[in-house]
Amino acid sequence: MNVLGIFGSPRRGGNTELLLEEALRGAETEGAKVARLHLSDFAITPCKECHGCDTTGNCVVLDDMQKIYPKLLEADVVILASPIFFYGVTAWTKALIDRSQALWSRKYLLKDPSLGKEGKKRRGFFLSVGATKGPKVFEGAILTVKYFFDVLNADYVGELVFRGVEAKGDILKHPEALQQAFEAGRKLVRNP
Repeated sequence: MNVLGIFGSPRRGGNTELLLEEALRGAETEGAKVARLHLSDFAITPCKECHGCDTTGNCVVLDDMQKIYPKLLEADVVILASPIFFYGVTAWTKALIDRSQALWSRKYLLKDPSLGKEGKKRRGFFLSVGATKGPKVFEGAILTVKYFFDVLNADYVGELVFRGVEAKGDILKHPEALQQAFEAGRKLVRNP
C-alpha cells in the first residue's frame, strides 16, 4: 500500500509536520510504503483558470506540479497536513488543490474511468492545527480538503484537528495528539 504524506506548512519541524510524521510512522509499522511531499520545496504556480486542461485533462502550466500529479495518482492513501491560515489551508496547500483542476477536468469533463467509480479507490485523511479556539476554525479547510479528495477518488475518512496550537512545537504539549496521529496512520493502512 502506498501512502502519500503532504506537508502543507512552510515551517519545518512545526506542529503539522510532527503530526504527519507520526501518522506516517504508524502507516509504516503496518507495512505501507510511504512517500513525503513538502510543498514548500516545490514551485507551484497558482491555477490560471485558463481552461487549458478542459480538453486534455493535463495542466498547461509546466512547473513542479507536473512531478506531483503522478504521486497523487499512485497513492492508495493521502494524508494532507496543513496549519490554518486565516481559517483556511496554507497558500502552498491551496495551490496544490487548485492545480488539481486538471484532475477534476479529467474526472468530470473527460469522464476518465481511472478517476471514476470503476477507478482506483483511495482514502484521504486531514491533519491540522489552528491557533484560535474558535468553533468554526477548521470548517472552511475541511470542506476544501473534502473536495480535493473527491477529485482524487479518495473517500474522506476523517481528520484530526487541534485548536489553540500555534508556536512551533506546541503540539508536543499534547502527547495524546501525537499518539492519535500514529494510530490514525496505522488504521488507514490496516482497514482499507
